[in-house]
Amino acid sequence: MIEKIGVIGSGQMGGGIAQVCAQAGYDVVLFDVVPAQLAKARANIEKSLRKLAEKAGIDAGAVEAAMARIKTSTIPEDLAPSDLVIEAISENEALKLDIFRQYDALLKPEAILASNTSSIPITRLASSTKRPDRVIGMHFMNPVPVMKLVELIRGHETSEETFSAVSAVVTKLGKEIAVSQDYPGFIVNRVLVPMLNEAAFAVYEGLASPEDVDKAMKLGTNQPMGPLALADFIGLDTVLAIMDVLYHGFKDPKYRPCPLLVKMVQAGHLGKKSGKGFFTYQ
Repeated sequence: MIEKIGVIGSGQMGGGIAQVCAQAGYDVVLFDVVPAQLAKARANIEKSLRKLAEKAGIDAGAVEAAMARIKTSTIPEDLAPSDLVIEAISENEALKLDIFRQYDALLKPEAILASNTSSIPITRLASSTKRPDRVIGMHFMNPVPVMKLVELIRGHETSEETFSAVSAVVTKLGKEIAVSQDYPGFIVNRVLVPMLNEAAFAVYEGLASPEDVDKAMKLGTNQPMGPLALADFIGLDTVLAIMDVLYHGFKDPKYRPCPLLVKMVQAGHLGKKSGKGFFTYQ
């Protein structure tokens, strides 16, 4: 039975995952190597909970209780008692493999290792451990407290016991499950990110301005956010990383990253988080 959850990485995704787990009654250890990032994450979680409390009429005591269930740490050993550890660091395969090797050695044998990766093969991550049957993909959507979907991805050796245990956690979090096979991009990003890349090509080839691309897609297809604004929100570096995984995973030229996207990432124009992408942010 899963009672204690560790989260590795306290960025936007990791903080959101820690929040929903604590809201659902789990004891959470949120780990990061940067103390200032942990302090920022904790402040953001409290702000998010209070905002939800105002909108949904949640009792203030519930906010305090959720915050009390979250412990932050820069010490990997503090995650050792966890029943489930969810890795939520940046979309970098080498770093993720290092994390999985480290925590495979640190955690108790029955603990489950999950990755919030949006595109990297779960089977490859599992192969770096001695517990491939207890490794699974848990791909949350951003922003985690708001979005209802979690993609569950079985690695080649993920056991039915692991899948059932993690499914129960996702249900307790109040999320819906979509089950994906372990192929590059899974479901959401296999469909979504090539669309974002194609929108970048539309600008690169001079078809239209970023403003008109987004206006056309919002008003013409009833999307709540234009593809280029969404790419900025996700982070252009993340979009490029996913396109690279698709391109190298399938060896299909239709997944070739747009040269403009590559150049913008090289320039440090990563979207909302850097203040500039296809659009400019304060």
